Amino acid sequence: MRLLPHRPPPALPLTAATVALTLLATGCAAERDPGVYTIMNSGTDEPYHSWDQEVMDRCGAENGVQVQQLSVPADQLVPKALRMASSGSLPDVLIIDGSDLPQFAETGGLVPLEELGLSTATLSEGAISFGSHEGVYYGAARSVNSLGLFYNVDILAEAGVEPPRTWAELRETAAALTEGDRYGLAISALATEDGVYQFLPWLWSNGGDERDLDAPEAVEALEFVTSLLDDGLASRSAVNWTQADVNDQFIAGNAAMMVNGPWQMPVLREHPDLEWAVVEIPVPEAGATPVAPIGGETYTIPRNSENPEREELAARLVACLTTPEAQLDWSTKGSNVPVDAEAAERYREEVPQLAAFVDQVQTARSRTQNVGTDWNVYSQAIGTALQAALTGEASPADALARAQAQVESELRSRS
Repeated sequence: MRLLPHRPPPALPLTAATVALTLLATGCAAERDPGVYTIMNSGTDEPYHSWDQEVMDRCGAENGVQVQQLSVPADQLVPKALRMASSGSLPDVLIIDGSDLPQFAETGGLVPLEELGLSTATLSEGAISFGSHEGVYYGAARSVNSLGLFYNVDILAEAGVEPPRTWAELRETAAALTEGDRYGLAISALATEDGVYQFLPWLWSNGGDERDLDAPEAVEALEFVTSLLDDGLASRSAVNWTQADVNDQFIAGNAAMMVNGPWQMPVLREHPDLEWAVVEIPVPEAGATPVAPIGGETYTIPRNSENPEREELAARLVACLTTPEAQLDWSTKGSNVPVDAEAAERYREEVPQLAAFVDQVQTARSRTQNVGTDWNVYSQAIGTALQAALTGEASPADALARAQAQVESELRSRS
């Protein structure tokens, strides 16, 4: 689904993906109409599909070709792309979630974009890492997103408190806002990518690393999140909530603050009487750098060894589709953040309500930056640890020690 770009579908079994990607690396062998270029994405929802087609038509006309948009549901995109790879019928441009990029790049099936003249000069480090694998830039993003701390303006004003900036302030503010059936904070702590995605800012901002889950920094982060539930500042139902559920709790007034992303904007706009604002995710101590996951889609170019000229024109299409102006237009419509620095600053002025995300994405990073195609192993271990600690089945230290052992065992079995 276009509005939830940070939620990757379950990874295909490694053996199946490897077979298909090996075929992908040989190139798109099927004969193509030289006047027609295909772009595959997950933009099935309206008005996003129509918005995409408008800019594709314009960019196609500028380059003297027709652009066909092939849209499939998000959870079917990667499997379909792998099937197309096996038959040599991949599109000229493949738009995939950033977390899916490593499995396509690993076998050489994607063209490094800088080889085709696409520059990273105006991008943040987060945006570059988002579209890269092992230091090579394969995916150009049009816009990105991350997590922020949303708060109910009226509730905070009534309590006479400011939006929190540090962990200590978050605890104090949540305590001041917890009253009756209302919790100070709502989070998602599912043992799925929703919950893991929301845990990462606490882990990374505290200096933790998914590759060292039983380190003190990781344990401290999980202890902090656990304390929010143990002390009644956040609901224990968080272990069952998706990020959409968290948004529902916030809208219903059952939580004064929530951790969530700009993809909730369409639902929030349905409640004009709810006055809200958003700040960056609180950090362990004042002055610390907030590090959250970056999400969104990347424009990649499958290798076409039979006809490299198509790669060059595909690159011109990607360049046109991701100009600063195109980024700003899409981001304003879709509530994401442009990756071009100048476009992002213009976005800050034009969409001040979401300005916090402009800052948040500057220091955000991809989930796959350090672990590549093994991310799913780490994600499953973190999700299991979250559930164990937050339900009281294990202490945060024990839960993460088990998670580290789980990761090491799984990686050994893959080697």
